[in-house]
Amino acid sequence: MKNEFKRITNEEALHLIKNASLQELGELASKRKLELHPKKITTFVVDRNINYTNICWVDCKFCAFYRHAKDDDAYVLTYEEIDSKIDELLEIGGTQILFQGGVHPKLKIDFYEDLVEHISTKYPQITIHGFSAIEIDYISKISKLSYKEVITRLKNKGLSSIPGAGAEILNDKVRDIIAPKKMDTVDWIDVHRNAHKVDVKSTATMMYGTVETDEQIISHWEKIRELQDETGGFRAYIMWSFQSSHTQLAKEIPFIEEQSPNRYLRLLAVSRLYLDNFRNIQSSWVTQGSYIGQMALKFGANDLGSTMMEENVVSAAGATNTMNQNEMIKLIEDIGEKPAKRNTAYTILDKFYKD
Repeated sequence: MKNEFKRITNEEALHLIKNASLQELGELASKRKLELHPKKITTFVVDRNINYTNICWVDCKFCAFYRHAKDDDAYVLTYEEIDSKIDELLEIGGTQILFQGGVHPKLKIDFYEDLVEHISTKYPQITIHGFSAIEIDYISKISKLSYKEVITRLKNKGLSSIPGAGAEILNDKVRDIIAPKKMDTVDWIDVHRNAHKVDVKSTATMMYGTVETDEQIISHWEKIRELQDETGGFRAYIMWSFQSSHTQLAKEIPFIEEQSPNRYLRLLAVSRLYLDNFRNIQSSWVTQGSYIGQMALKFGANDLGSTMMEENVVSAAGATNTMNQNEMIKLIEDIGEKPAKRNTAYTILDKFYKD
């Protein structure tokens, strides 16, 4: 991507986070957004989260969704259950499934190949955006394959792109506290690097609001900005705040504070300025609610994300916001921008405005 914008340093980003007024940050982020998106088109995607299993051995302390295999409510979805969910998605004009699960200790590459092939064969019109870096890391270990081999084999069966889940904060001191069993920072980056090498695009994410510092947040941005410089393989950046309800982390570290809307908008705006090689930044209305999700469009976000027909992970931790296509269109129109439905690759499928 050609970049006419002066790249800001880590020190400048830290100064903005700590000292700039919220109004100033909104103005700076909006100016940068307009340079990248001069037509004022705000996009969204109609999709569904399908969590094919909630069985996971990683035991992230910030997660309220996972179960162990012997738990009464542990599950692995059948093909019939998955098909039913996709059928419902197609009925409302959906184009994508965000397909991920817990890290099941016994499932090897053959299981995932068969599953992806089943979906892509039966539903060729549906884009499979699936399997986080931690899932790919474990599949590679249990199947004795490299990251590149795992991703290539899944791509050959119909996988289109991979989500950025599992990043949290890309700092191992933070990760050792909130998810000590999870892959380290270098490996997360390496999974995405290998995906990009075989032309499997991905997204980059960040979950803030646990034990990290501002400096560690900026270090996270630095790592994904450097990889984007190297590969250009990230389609978008998405950040959200830690949702604490029903989580082990909230019990162990009771002084963790709920993150304010001010904090979310502040970090979002600085991320738009810092991540100068990311064209798309999503609003996280699922965790912030529709009003702050709309405000995010004034603080650098150009995409409202997903209508989220089904969401199980953050809702397990207490976030229960919902929104349909018509509500998204109205939110976008209300701030004077042009709503458009997109696919996973950010290609516009339907315009809800007049040129």
